[in-house]
Amino acid sequence: MTALRAPTAGLNHPAIDDFVRDGAHVFDDLVDPSAASALLADIRATRPFDHRLFLTQAEFDADPQYVGVNPRPGRNLLERFEDRLDFVDRAPHIVSSLNALLGDGYELLNRKVVCGVPQASVPDWLRQRILGNPVNNLGAYVRPEYRDVTYFYGIDFHQDLIDYRDRPADFLTLYVYLHPVGRQDAPLFLLTCSHRLGGTVFPHDLQRDGADAWTYRDGRGGEVKTHQRLLTGPAGFAAIWHACTLHGTQPDAADHERISLRYLLARGRGPAGLDAVNASLAGPLSLPQTRTDLAPDGRAAVKGNIVNQV
Repeated sequence: MTALRAPTAGLNHPAIDDFVRDGAHVFDDLVDPSAASALLADIRATRPFDHRLFLTQAEFDADPQYVGVNPRPGRNLLERFEDRLDFVDRAPHIVSSLNALLGDGYELLNRKVVCGVPQASVPDWLRQRILGNPVNNLGAYVRPEYRDVTYFYGIDFHQDLIDYRDRPADFLTLYVYLHPVGRQDAPLFLLTCSHRLGGTVFPHDLQRDGADAWTYRDGRGGEVKTHQRLLTGPAGFAAIWHACTLHGTQPDAADHERISLRYLLARGRGPAGLDAVNASLAGPLSLPQTRTDLAPDGRAAVKGNIVNQV
């Protein structure tokens, strides 16, 4: 994909400090809320965000497919709206932070629409089938014509490194809310400082210590005390985090879907603050195996969801 370009920024930047300390940076400034709302309206006009998204039980059981059901080049809703994304791609505060962390000419790996599906939209048979799964990516159950968006019904604490076996943590995630997201709207829960242990295999070893406190262990003898941060905010809210930072969501408890943008962006040329961040980590930057929760055909093979204890 085309590299995003920006003027060279120095390495003295608050986003770098936040990444070293917390593994994430939450922007004080919003991206343009009116542009976010306009894009949201056009996304919602492309389909019904209700039970009509899904195959029937009989249709799914006749030919279950668990892999190849997420957005991909040529089947990605945001490709229709590429000329509408400058409010994110060129927002000065976003560009400044990305350039400081990733260096000049940072690369766009992926961007897509992510939808948290509310309970009322998930058919009863499907809710029963996925109950207790650690990762409820609903793409397998969505009608093929709608698989240009990623649909979730809650996802346990995980690292974005989960999708990149053997790749180093040379990328970060940018997340943008297109409408106000409160406690009931499947907001992201982020565990600050969890990146410090580097890459670990999903499902992760977490012990709750209090209302917002967790102990996170890496299975190699290391552990870190983490603080749970709830990411809520208005339309245009944006945050970035390290590929090894744990985050997750509960099922959408509101009466409407939660629609957001997710970008993955990789290191570019020249000096990059991410190098200093990665040098501070106590664990590996890549993993030969990133998860143990799936059967060979891609279906969930384990139960349990820690984020739902919150």
